[in-house]
Amino acid sequence: MVKKSPLKFFVLSLFLIALDQAVKLLVHFNMEPGFAGQIRLVGDWFKLHYVLNPGMAFGMQLGHEYGKLLLSLFRLVAMGGIGWYLVHLAHRGAPNGLLWAMAMILAGAVGNVIDSTFYGVFLDNAPYGSTTPWFHGQVIDMIFVDIWEGFLPDWVPVWGGQYYSTPIFNIADSCIFVGVCIILFFQRRFFHDQQEEEGLLPDDPSPENASVLPADEFEGTTAVNSEKDSDPVPTDDPPTNPQRHAADDERIH
Repeated sequence: MVKKSPLKFFVLSLFLIALDQAVKLLVHFNMEPGFAGQIRLVGDWFKLHYVLNPGMAFGMQLGHEYGKLLLSLFRLVAMGGIGWYLVHLAHRGAPNGLLWAMAMILAGAVGNVIDSTFYGVFLDNAPYGSTTPWFHGQVIDMIFVDIWEGFLPDWVPVWGGQYYSTPIFNIADSCIFVGVCIILFFQRRFFHDQQEEEGLLPDDPSPENASVLPADEFEGTTAVNSEKDSDPVPTDDPPTNPQRHAADDERIH
């Protein structure tokens, strides 16, 4: 097992976090929310569309009075857990593809945590009636792939009969989505390679950790081996019979 430094993977996370925040702030200070400020980038299907998302990725929400606060706290815990796991994988010599994917997921988690934690204070975008602007900031979304919109059929559970369109998301959401997809698509390769590496070499191949046979067991093993070595070696000659040799001598005389 070859330990790796997690530094370069954290550098990727920092770059993606900075890119995500820069795009969000540019959209906030230079675009009007909703259809009024919509910008078409590629035809009518790829657009910049400024919306505020009070919930989870792709506009999903927790329908509870303290749902936003719980979501923000969960994001903080998840961010710490993902960061620790990235370091753990790097120290265990995990494949680079898995580490890059984890770095992307970490960047996405941190990007949305910044929005939820601080935007309610510094951008004053906390939902009306929030108990505190801290941890109630709304996430800025802007990437709109407009390929479908309309009313869902009534037979669809929970959301049936409501109007929906394809989700509007941000760079942080994209990082999480792409990172998870990479892990799912290549999971057998990632974890199979890691298991092979763990099976070939010990965690700490230092001489101090080498196993030493106790002296009494060593002497006992030597005695057994000596007894085995002293056993007579069988030959191909048939065994001699004294009586038979005596009878042969009488006939001769």
